[in-house]
Amino acid sequence: MSAPAPEPTREWFRDWFGEEYLALYPHRDEEEAARAVRLFLDSVGSTDQFVLDLACGAGRHLRELRRAGVESVGLDLSGVLLGEARRADAEAPLVRADMRHLPFSTDSFSGLTSFFTSFGYFRTVEEDLEVVAQVRRCLVPGASFMLDFFNADKVRAHLVPSDVKQAAEHRVTQTRKIEGDVVVKRILIESRGGLLPDRMFEERVRLYDPYRLESILLEHGLKAEHRFGDYSGESFGPDSGRLILAGYAL
Repeated sequence: MSAPAPEPTREWFRDWFGEEYLALYPHRDEEEAARAVRLFLDSVGSTDQFVLDLACGAGRHLRELRRAGVESVGLDLSGVLLGEARRADAEAPLVRADMRHLPFSTDSFSGLTSFFTSFGYFRTVEEDLEVVAQVRRCLVPGASFMLDFFNADKVRAHLVPSDVKQAAEHRVTQTRKIEGDVVVKRILIESRGGLLPDRMFEERVRLYDPYRLESILLEHGLKAEHRFGDYSGESFGPDSGRLILAGYAL
């Protein structure tokens, strides 16, 4: 029997978005990424922008932006995921940095995307607010943005407490719970036969409802004009899978 997996001890995203993440999710949906980018471009009405793809991960949305002719830069904290992005597109401009401290000058971009729930990761609300402040600082007035988040109310109502699946050589047990305003998922990865130590990872995302998220954006100079519930552009409602806000910088 392998030893118990150690408890996560530092900011969860520093460990989770690495080799294990790629092994468990080797093929993210490229078609979904294309639809998400098309929704952004349709809401903006132009490809003539300089866009920051915030928390770009392995670069699937960044590649779609570039295919559409949009000048774009991808930023992520994970060196592993940025390595995957580089392998997929050797010419893509990529930056490794923490979104709380964006390494760009004021008014650097005329557009910004944040896809696939890449917000609400930090221990405190204040840190989340710092991300929004940094985003606004880097955008010119009138710049377009799209923030793709989950539907927090639906997450609360339909939380699956646990599930088990096989992924490659591993048994993966996922457990989920709500702690205050944060949804917590723990991922236990057990190697087949117990030949390797078990590994435990964690995801923690703050549950922002539409009104709170729009209020935060507006307080920092970002006005949401549209609420979409999916990548096809359907209006947001209680049963929507996503909360996708699109608007502009004041």
